[in-house]
Amino acid sequence: MKRNLLAFGAAATVLAGCTVGPNYQRPDLALPTGYARLAEAPGSGVDPATWWTAFGDPRLTALIEKGLAGNPDIAVAASRVRQARLQEIVARAAGKPALNASAQASRVEFSRNAGFASLARLFAGGGTGGFGVTSPGSGISTVAVGFDASWELDLFGGDRRGVEAARARGEGALWSARDAAITLAAEIADAYFALRLDQEQIAIIERQAADQRRGLEIAGNIAKAGLTPDIDVVRQRGSLSATLARLEPVKADVEVRIHALGILTGQAPEALLAELGAPGQALGAPPVVPAGLPSDLLRRRPDVRAAERALAASTADIGVAVSNLYPKFSLTGAAQLLSSSLTNLVSGNSVQANAGASATFPILDWGRRKANVGLAKEAREQAYQAYQATVLRALRDVEDPLSRIDAERRRNAVLHQALADAERTARAAEAQYRTGFVAQDSLLNAQGQVLTAREQLAASDALLRQQTAALFKAIGGGWSEPS
Repeated sequence: MKRNLLAFGAAATVLAGCTVGPNYQRPDLALPTGYARLAEAPGSGVDPATWWTAFGDPRLTALIEKGLAGNPDIAVAASRVRQARLQEIVARAAGKPALNASAQASRVEFSRNAGFASLARLFAGGGTGGFGVTSPGSGISTVAVGFDASWELDLFGGDRRGVEAARARGEGALWSARDAAITLAAEIADAYFALRLDQEQIAIIERQAADQRRGLEIAGNIAKAGLTPDIDVVRQRGSLSATLARLEPVKADVEVRIHALGILTGQAPEALLAELGAPGQALGAPPVVPAGLPSDLLRRRPDVRAAERALAASTADIGVAVSNLYPKFSLTGAAQLLSSSLTNLVSGNSVQANAGASATFPILDWGRRKANVGLAKEAREQAYQAYQATVLRALRDVEDPLSRIDAERRRNAVLHQALADAERTARAAEAQYRTGFVAQDSLLNAQGQVLTAREQLAASDALLRQQTAALFKAIGGGWSEPS
């Protein structure tokens, strides 16, 4: 029997080098050599790993760091990474031998009135000799300790493919966690810049209201002198009231933005009202983004890396399914020390051992195993197409903000000039109105043009910052390769 087991083990060792299923190779996708519009400046010193610091706003930096530390979605993503690593441990254990220890103590008391009594006397020969069967009314005690082992041999590599799949999914979970962090940082930046736009609009409206109050004072003085009718005062007061009426919706929107930032940073909606209620320091020009090359996206974009790892896992799953088409071989063994007394339990005469080998050959399953192989292949095809789609979306995610930033910069320069012209016109109209050379309508129109120009420029500045943040997200900024 020992020779048979040795032969079986030798054959298993020879077959153990076989691994069924396709070996994974990273797809080689055709990518453009560059972007249609390039935003990278030579020698740009912006670090994509902490891109938010390039805006030079301590509030923004603090909000993003707080969000990365306290947002529940980030905690969920981290939990999924830990879960995937535990699943990898489970997969690694599948192809290993299992060893269990056991201990048992038992006591059997025999009935005096059972038919076993006459049988016991027969074997005992009417006395205490014979086969030593315990007499009726007494009992038997046994004590046993030992080990048992089992090993399902991974001859065709199904378990090894399972480890490959689990490892790839663990790496994919890590990249998904990084993608969640990148998305969160971009969302916080977008909400923060929208908040700053609202606060700037409030400042613009209040500044415009101050100009209109001065115009109302001028109109009142002129009306008192009898140089203009009282209707000019009423018209100016109406213009001021319309301007002030625009304040409340914007103030409400400020609170809504702060509520959103509170949730994004893992706090109650009202937690940041005191901290963010007042405008912070003036924001500078947005930084220039080092966009790099399209090929860099395959390395920097976490969603692309996660999709590639999902493809690797799906490829390994095919090997797991194919291995089920082949026979299963297993070895079992057990060794015990068995005795009716603890005093002689540990002795050579108490040893009891057994060993065995088994094989299971698939014969008839009505196509179930082959169908499972087909299912795994289709899942792999879907993962490949998903990977391609993720890469294409990544390219578009970079190209779109590059185009928008380029166009918005040109528009922003025009709006700067338009505001300067509107302010010059408004100052001239106010001076002429003071001396009576122009009607009040000219002054009101000039003031309205200044308000519009200021609001448009503020919105353009905010859009540039938001598109810059979107571009940082698109290139995969927000994480660094561990050393």
